[in-house]
Amino acid sequence: MDHLKFFEQNPDICGGDYVLQGTRVTVRTVLSSLAEGATIDEILEDFPSLTREQVQVFISLNRNL
Repeated sequence: MDHLKFFEQNPDICGGDYVLQGTRVTVRTVLSSLAEGATIDEILEDFPSLTREQVQVFISLNRNL
């Protein structure tokens, strides 16, 4: 699976911070939510533009770091 398709960086979106593809939700924001102990369902509730697949891929990538 090409995990890079889940992320994008564009200087016109969120000041050029990396975001999850097709959203304005930054990688930093999702990391902060996870660090605070948020579940996938809580993240999806807080950021309805995200998909479950995006969050699951994000978590799996961060576990491998």
